[in-house]
Amino acid sequence: MTDHQEISLDWMSGAQSPPPSAELRPEVPHPARMYDYYLGGKDNFPADRAAAEKVLALSPLVRISALANRAFLQRAVRTLAAEQGVRQFLDIGTGIPSAGNTHEIAQSVDPAARVAYLDNDPIVLVHGRALLAGAQQGSVSVLQADLRDPKAILTDPAVRDLLDLDRPVALMLFAILHFIDDADDPYAVVRTLVDALPSGSFLALSHGTADFIDDAEHASKGPAVYRSATAQLTMRSHAQVLRFFDGLELLEPGLVTAPQWRPDQAPQDTDDQVAIWAGVARKP
Repeated sequence: MTDHQEISLDWMSGAQSPPPSAELRPEVPHPARMYDYYLGGKDNFPADRAAAEKVLALSPLVRISALANRAFLQRAVRTLAAEQGVRQFLDIGTGIPSAGNTHEIAQSVDPAARVAYLDNDPIVLVHGRALLAGAQQGSVSVLQADLRDPKAILTDPAVRDLLDLDRPVALMLFAILHFIDDADDPYAVVRTLVDALPSGSFLALSHGTADFIDDAEHASKGPAVYRSATAQLTMRSHAQVLRFFDGLELLEPGLVTAPQWRPDQAPQDTDDQVAIWAGVARKP
């Protein structure tokens, strides 16, 4: 383990905030920790909570969106494992672990399923030890990586030790691509990753959108809050999100809002309440 993976987990027993660490940059809001706050978690700092509350003040529906996104992830993993026979998952931008993680869903279908979690936030690595404690030995890794450097991810020895990239892999990019600026060419990032995977692999992603906001000024206020965080927010339209699936075969029902993707029961949340595009596609 690297030094930042050795940070104590004593505070996980119920403290309101994790202990300060220079590497964790507690004074700077981080999207992963803000997302944890939206989901009702306690693994966040005062700066994260303050920034998240600003977003919630602009749109209380953000918390609904976060919960809908999480539920979509679980349905997508279950579909890929149970119906498509996927046994390898590359989950990038996983965020802080919470109940119903990718490996828990996948391994409930097949205990031999393997999952590589990648995130650029050191606090995610801290929680990784707790996450790994309940996983099948050697079947899950939690690694620090930056989505903006896909070649480094693909050549990472730890990724290659865990996953066989000659066999189908589910590439999971949930609520992460809207933190990749256009200047960093997110389409090239996704294409590099997908191109490295064999036929029969899948791309599953969710992405925030302003498609359901009529007021342009209001639509810009949420992203403005994230400008003080470690990553900025770039909302994209249905057509822009659809581009990530170029050359792939979308599973039914296509690219829809998160609650509409193969719901377990009739969705209670409307498109404009959630405002997250969601889809899963197979590589021919």
